[in-house]
Amino acid sequence: MSKNDPYAALRFREFNIFLLLRFLLVFAWSMQFIVIEWQVYSLTKDPLSLGVIGLMEIIPALSVALLAGHFVDQNEKRNLFLWCIGLFSLISLGLFLISSPNLFITLSNSEILYSIYGFVFFGGLLRAFFGPTIFSLVALIVPKKVYPNAATWSSSTWQMASILGPAFAGLTINLIGVNWSLAIVFILVVISFALTLLISKKPVLNPKIGEPVLKSLKEGLRFVFNTKAVLGALSLDMIAVLFGGAVALLPVFAQDILNVGSEGFGILRAAPAVGAFLTMLITAYIPISRYAGIKLLIAIFGFGISIIVFGLSSIFWISVFALFFSGVTDGVSMVIRQTILQIKTPDHMRGRVSSVNSMFVGSSNELGAFESGLTAKLMGTVRAVVFGGTMTLLTVLTTAVASPTFRKLDLQDDLEAHKK
Repeated sequence: MSKNDPYAALRFREFNIFLLLRFLLVFAWSMQFIVIEWQVYSLTKDPLSLGVIGLMEIIPALSVALLAGHFVDQNEKRNLFLWCIGLFSLISLGLFLISSPNLFITLSNSEILYSIYGFVFFGGLLRAFFGPTIFSLVALIVPKKVYPNAATWSSSTWQMASILGPAFAGLTINLIGVNWSLAIVFILVVISFALTLLISKKPVLNPKIGEPVLKSLKEGLRFVFNTKAVLGALSLDMIAVLFGGAVALLPVFAQDILNVGSEGFGILRAAPAVGAFLTMLITAYIPISRYAGIKLLIAIFGFGISIIVFGLSSIFWISVFALFFSGVTDGVSMVIRQTILQIKTPDHMRGRVSSVNSMFVGSSNELGAFESGLTAKLMGTVRAVVFGGTMTLLTVLTTAVASPTFRKLDLQDDLEAHKK
């Protein structure tokens, strides 16, 4: 295997199966979310009901995240993944049945609405287990020496599915309606379940099976906060997402500042995702493990600059380019962060560390949207976005000065050690 083989991870059969089923799962999950949003708003005509969907998912996901990480570390990962996908299929089936035209005759709008919220809440609980299970399973499918390449392909797959899923949902809602769109989601999840059976069971590498929950959780948190590389990567990503939540204000920019309507809004919404996807493909050919710390700092600094440029722009294509560049830098950041977590985390703690990661990043996504909305209300939309970008720059500069260890972080030695 060549030193910089861009297809290193793809030479493992089970990893290819994993990429396919992950694409189908993310595609189905993101498609389902868009269909649910459309259905809920059609029932209520109340924008607040859309916010409730997010809360119904994020509250249970954060509440059980640490417990989920402990559970994942204590159990076999392939079968746990099967359980997650199986339960996801039940949620998809339930949503399909609830959206059936026949049920609209016997159930009131409020009963259908609360049923949807219930399924979303259940999905939030499941989301807490999906993240650490996937993170732990990847590390058991490929050897450590190809983790960076595996992180690139896995992140690229996720990004592509998260772009295509919502777009396909919009198309199917228009062509075949909500009910049959959800039927497609259910079919995709069932196919994912079948593909998972092609992956062999993996050994449980945790030497502390049966360890008390509280002790296990403390050990996981202690590892994260005592490992500067992991803590630095999580903190930087959380701050960037928290203060760089310009995407939450895109409808305002599209309608009131750039005056580009729904088509322009679609282009603005797609720009960062396209940038991130292209960057992730490029990182398969250009290794990022050398000088990873400074590269991560530069990437997030570039992200902050692009957010400021977007906030100040009143020209549509400059705004599109700024968002595209924010996706480029965010793509680099995501691959480096995943590589740091995979390499620095011991096998027996992957579930717990991944859960802390999901709490950092998952919560900051929701809080970032809230922060953007709140600061926009207090200081105006443009100032709010510029403020967020500025805070991101200040965070990067502070980290670079205060943590020379993180600034000098290099993962090449870790990778070389695993090649011997």
